[in-house]
Amino acid sequence: MGEPAQTPFKTTGSEWLLPVSEYLGFPLDQVNFLACQLFALTSAFCFRLYLSPAHVSPLVRHFVAALLGIGFLVFCFGWYSSHILAVVVANYLIIIKADLNNVHRYSMVISMGYLTACQVSRVFIFNYGIPSTDFSGPLMIVTQKLTTLAFQLHDGKSDNVRPSLIEYLSYNLNFLSVLVGPCSNYKEYIDFIEGRHISTRLKQQHASSNRQNGYNKTQDPSPLTAVCHKLLVCAGCMLFFLTVTRSLPIKYNVDPDFVSQASFLTRLTYAFFSIQAARPKFYFAWTLADAVNNAAGYGFLGMDEHGKPSWDLISNLNIIGIETATSFKTFIDNWNIRTGIWLKTVCYDRAPKHRLALTFILSALWHGVYPGYYFTFLTAIPITIAARAIRRSIRHYFLGSRVMKLGYDILTWAATQLAICYTVMPFLLLAVNYTIVYYRYTMLILHGIALKALLPSKLLQFFHSIGSPRFISPY
Repeated sequence: MGEPAQTPFKTTGSEWLLPVSEYLGFPLDQVNFLACQLFALTSAFCFRLYLSPAHVSPLVRHFVAALLGIGFLVFCFGWYSSHILAVVVANYLIIIKADLNNVHRYSMVISMGYLTACQVSRVFIFNYGIPSTDFSGPLMIVTQKLTTLAFQLHDGKSDNVRPSLIEYLSYNLNFLSVLVGPCSNYKEYIDFIEGRHISTRLKQQHASSNRQNGYNKTQDPSPLTAVCHKLLVCAGCMLFFLTVTRSLPIKYNVDPDFVSQASFLTRLTYAFFSIQAARPKFYFAWTLADAVNNAAGYGFLGMDEHGKPSWDLISNLNIIGIETATSFKTFIDNWNIRTGIWLKTVCYDRAPKHRLALTFILSALWHGVYPGYYFTFLTAIPITIAARAIRRSIRHYFLGSRVMKLGYDILTWAATQLAICYTVMPFLLLAVNYTIVYYRYTMLILHGIALKALLPSKLLQFFHSIGSPRFISPY
């Protein structure tokens, strides 16, 4: 599939901020998104201070959270928001009517099916043309929430109590997470609305550690410090995006002149830094969403080892963990954390076999139908397996001294970052023709390394199975 058609930008959402968009030079949908998130941040503080469980009933909190969330959807996406509302209503009928033994299956099929149908229509029918408003992000988040609740009902983690309509709408469409997430546990969200969130987390922590961690029960900890810290991170990410990211466009990796004239080392270096520079926009969106939830009093994890409150319960990323990752798995575990938890819950922990492959395929399907997504996630399967095999084979040789361990960490950090760069590039390029150009000049080098790393272990398993009494010859 080629590059999306270059058509004049139009939106189905509000055009109130069009002058701001034209003045700043940013697409209107991004301006609308940022305006809603900043309004959500202000509303979140008011929600915690003036609509706290001590002042109003849970019903009022549910109603306000859902109403604001629906308002954000209509403001950003106009009539396209009907797609999100439609799948929410359809799943509510499943939740209240379906047998609990099968509710998770019905919800997964309907939610993922509708998400895929919408993504197919946008990419292959409209070709990202007119109208060009991208509503797939909120639909992806809603899909996670819908299926999370259904699986929790099936597993008995919601006490087999089906939610009321207002609880259901509030959980799925609340203004704190309707645009960019994160997806959170249904029971934890209900605890937050009903005023039990912090006390429940502290009781769980106290039960596991058998100590109070210096917490004073007479007053809930304030999220203000955590919110300010996360807003500073957002400001830094925005500054980086404006000054660095925009000067290192991803598409330049497949520019014909650059590919034909630059040396292999130059192309590799540019690919590395352009991928690094692409991350801050994700850091910004997810960190701002985390700050919004914290400002409302949601996301309390517990007291840390210093007796200070931690507000990272529903954080979607760990920037330090990402940038210092020394293994493919460590990087994945710190990136889009809530989506990783969702994939583990609905797929990895339940698949009878081929769990890793099925999980990566589901992740690709959830992200969309662009070919680049499938190149990325299918490539990640052998690379993840190969990385595990290599780590098991050589790591113990470097644990003898601090110097060798440091050298090993530096080497594995560089290898991990290059592997991520190689794997993620098609995800950002999206189109088949761009991906082929990229793979051609990288000579599929990491695919080859992964296969070479896997081949010896597979042969050993084969010969071991021949010598095993459990092996049954097919001949």
